[in-house]
This record gives sequence, structure tokens and C-alpha cells, in this order.
Amino acid sequence: MAFKKGRKLFSLNYLFASFFGALMIASAYAYFNYRFAKYNFIDFDKWVFYEKNDIFKPKDDKYIVIIFSSHKDNIKKILEKISKKRKILAIDIYQNRFKNSPRVIYLTAGINRLIALIQRFNIYKVPSVFLIKRFKKDRYKQDSMVESL
Repeated sequence: MAFKKGRKLFSLNYLFASFFGALMIASAYAYFNYRFAKYNFIDFDKWVFYEKNDIFKPKDDKYIVIIFSSHKDNIKKILEKISKKRKILAIDIYQNRFKNSPRVIYLTAGINRLIALIQRFNIYKVPSVFLIKRFKKDRYKQDSMVESL
């Protein structure tokens, strides 16, 4: 009587393949969370933003940053949706200059600085808003996720 040589129901190859597959999925998930959930910094000593014709120097410990398009959005309606507890740094991607109010500081920058800001904070839609708080001197840390309005 001859026996057929077949596969075992439980083999070490299947065990290692399952472990390797689970490890790959966990690695991809961890990288995704690291890449998109990490918080970024704005260093106002290195990154120059303009308030009218002057270089902007932050004075408060916390700000709300909003990036918007003056050609597409009505900034007054957008500002009504945002909390009134903190000052707002409003950055127009078309670099139009608006008059500041006690609550809103309008900033502009060079095109390279705006592109770097959009890339650093992974902004895909405008208007987008997030919080920053003072980390050290003129260096501010992102304090919330970027949200689209």
C-alpha cells in the first residue's frame, strides 16, 4: 500500500507567511499614521510672513491659522464659523492684502513659502484651518489636525 505525499494541514511555511503578511500590514498602518498624524512646526524666525508691508512677529501664545482663497471664498462667512477665543492668522493663497482687525491678522508670503506651508501641513482643500501654539520663542507647533471648512 502506497501513501501519497501531501501537505500537512499546519505547516511552518504557512505560519511564517501569515506572520510576514500581518507584519507588512501593521508596518503600512504605522507609517500612514506617522506620516499624516505627526505635528509640524512653523518657525517665524526662518519663515517670513508679511503683515501689510512689515514682517510679522507673533506676540500671542496661540493662534488659529486659516488658509483660504480670496478668489473662491467669502472670508467674512468663513471667519463667522471659527472660534472667537483666539486671534486668527489668515493666509490668502492669492496674496491679496486685507485690512487687519483686532481679531484677524492677514498675512502674505512669497510663493515658495506658501507652497512649503501647504506641503508641510498637507493641505489639499481650501479653506483649511488648524491651531498652533508657541513651542519656543518664535517657533510654533501645530496643535490640532488640519480641517477643511
